[in-house]
Amino acid sequence: MAHEKEDNDEVQGMRRGLLQGAGLSAALALLGGVGGAITPAQAAEGGSFPAHKKWKIVFVNHVTTNPFFVPTQYGIQDATAMFGMDYQWTGSANADIAEMVNAVNAAVAAKADAIAVPIVDPKAFDKPIQAALDAGIPVFAYNADAPSGSTNPRLAYIGQDLYLSGYQMGERIVSLIDSGLVALFIATPGQLNIQPRLDGAVAAIKKSGKKIDVQTIATGATVNEELSKIKSFYLGHQDLKGMFAVDAGSTQGVAEVMKESGLPAKGVHGGGFDLLPRTVDLIHDGFLDFTIDQQPYVQGFYTVLEAFVFLASGGLVGPANINTGLKFVTKGSVDPYLTTSTRYEGKSTKAQIVPRTGAIKG
Repeated sequence: MAHEKEDNDEVQGMRRGLLQGAGLSAALALLGGVGGAITPAQAAEGGSFPAHKKWKIVFVNHVTTNPFFVPTQYGIQDATAMFGMDYQWTGSANADIAEMVNAVNAAVAAKADAIAVPIVDPKAFDKPIQAALDAGIPVFAYNADAPSGSTNPRLAYIGQDLYLSGYQMGERIVSLIDSGLVALFIATPGQLNIQPRLDGAVAAIKKSGKKIDVQTIATGATVNEELSKIKSFYLGHQDLKGMFAVDAGSTQGVAEVMKESGLPAKGVHGGGFDLLPRTVDLIHDGFLDFTIDQQPYVQGFYTVLEAFVFLASGGLVGPANINTGLKFVTKGSVDPYLTTSTRYEGKSTKAQIVPRTGAIKG
């Protein structure tokens, strides 16, 4: 119970720090001045803001077809519609850094008004982002950020504290498992959107002092690859005590293998990240202990918001980092994710306002 309280305290602290910095506070104050509901016509003109160019923001992505980013794209669509903007979704389907760099360079050449990119490589994006800034194009990192101490010049990061999320996953693992083999699956080792999570999890497990043998396994950038690698590993290591993943596709794969082989009944624990619909279903059915929500919808929405306010203010309103949070979702808390079908979790294409009922739980 004490461990859960510590987790809740950390999460609450992260939520309190969700909207950081005077720049973003000023931006939200500006939005607050709009007041009331806006009509579709107002949204098309950028709400109650003065008339402006239909600014275009180019989102470069490392896995453009990955289902994790479906709600991110809905967040982009909703925000660009609200603020009278346009967007492009481009990049690489299989985490090819060169393709991503080319996409950033193409956006600069096409004179995009803003660019957003997950900085999944510690150095590759430094020069392209600087070239964009030199051309007067603001660049924001989302989902993955440059490492601490980096010279990357991006203006702000919108996403989860990745190392902390991995560390807290590691703490959860050692609360479940005392000893034995634990597999940690990662789609693309070294990439900065997920490697810090793996590093954090390993650090927490080592710090515990428990006799846990950690093995890390690369699974690949597509859901089918990931499932195949996870199945193969389990078949060769049927004495393992836990299977955990640091990315959405691998987490779904872990859940599928846990179900297929009836692993919870054998005392095997599992968990991971993100809220792919299949993952949520299998948590409800008891095949995963937990998953971690990092709110992909707002990684798109808030990035557009920051770009809009920067452009609308002529750069006077400075961008600020936004931590999109960490929330453990378990069998006991998964029901709201199953009883709604919305764009916010990527389960529906329909734009809607979801009525809230009952007390708000921290």
